Amino acid sequence: MISEEVEVRGHLIDSKMLSRILDTILYMGGDFSIEKLEVGKTHRDKSYARILVLASGEKLAGVVSAIRKMGASPLRSESVRFGRAPRGGVLPDGFYSTTNLETWVNLGDWVKVGDQRMDAAIIVEGRRARCRKMCDVRKGEKILIGDAGVRVVPLEQEESERARNGDVFSFMVSGVSSERDTSLAVRQIAGELKWLKKKRGKVLVVVGPAVVHTGGERALASIIRKGYVNGVLSGNATAVHDLEKAMFGTSLGVCASTGKLMSDGSSRHIRAINEIKKHGSIKRAVEARAIRKGIFYECVKNKVPFVLAGSIRDDGPLPEVITDVMKAQKEYARLLKDAELVLMLSSTLHSVAVGNMLPARVRTICVDINPATVTKLIDRGSAQARGIVTDVGLFLRELNRVL
Repeated sequence: MISEEVEVRGHLIDSKMLSRILDTILYMGGDFSIEKLEVGKTHRDKSYARILVLASGEKLAGVVSAIRKMGASPLRSESVRFGRAPRGGVLPDGFYSTTNLETWVNLGDWVKVGDQRMDAAIIVEGRRARCRKMCDVRKGEKILIGDAGVRVVPLEQEESERARNGDVFSFMVSGVSSERDTSLAVRQIAGELKWLKKKRGKVLVVVGPAVVHTGGERALASIIRKGYVNGVLSGNATAVHDLEKAMFGTSLGVCASTGKLMSDGSSRHIRAINEIKKHGSIKRAVEARAIRKGIFYECVKNKVPFVLAGSIRDDGPLPEVITDVMKAQKEYARLLKDAELVLMLSSTLHSVAVGNMLPARVRTICVDINPATVTKLIDRGSAQARGIVTDVGLFLRELNRVL
């Protein structure tokens, strides 16, 4: 057995950070000895622990690497190592793969990494460091190798002033549960939206077709009109069905007022696409008064930006849909920059995609009738995601009413 001393600071007890670190050490075949432990007396006070990590020679590096990403830092002085990208889109062997947690690197002084996101490399340019996706790396760029000289700040569930005053994240303490008072969660989310609107914080919504099918598009359109949304992320299907409903009063051919399938219902979404293509864009269709209501009508009228990402199953697609997936991914990331809250509304595909682009500090609330959607988000690294298991149409109508 060989050893390495690490230290960890933060809300170690109430966030269960310390127990997670110790469990990880044991799970990976190591052992530990707590050399020093100072526990904060109040919720504001941070705690400190110094831990001696023991493991066999071939295991120690892996154990230390795992707990570093949970907030532990080796006590020994470390220098960062770099390699050069051998060609565009290819990283040097041993590159450091990022998490979505706040990250710092030692470049003589500790420097915060910009554009934080998971599954990226860290590019160093002079005294600056930032995350970059593999596909965007250029030949010869300086890439961080290994995790020496890297510090990760864990996502702590500490009590902030707003949490004590009924913050939505203090109520939604578990990732997902169907046994939760939805009306209370809605009121707290409404309070969060009002607070962010007042301070001009950035709120984005990820929208799936179920929003339209369940009748939630009217409520979401109203929420956009009231100024609570700063951007919409979705795909071709959601936009098509929203526009179909605005033009023909049906969604996938089902009449919104009677719930019955219309005789020509199966062709109505295609007719909606055709109408928009005749005008050249959703924006021009709105300006021509061919569209007079709905989610994307309100986006155009209120100058709320939206990005529609294409998929292999798309009909049409609509003129605004970005069919190059890498370009769509970049446009999603551009709109997500500086977001403070993201509402994910019944869209597993786009919700998981957005979750992969977000730093862990961004509050993420997922509303879906299927609890597996939130579970997928958390399993893929979006530990900050919180879920409400309910019908998205009912949720949006209640949220609009409270707002």
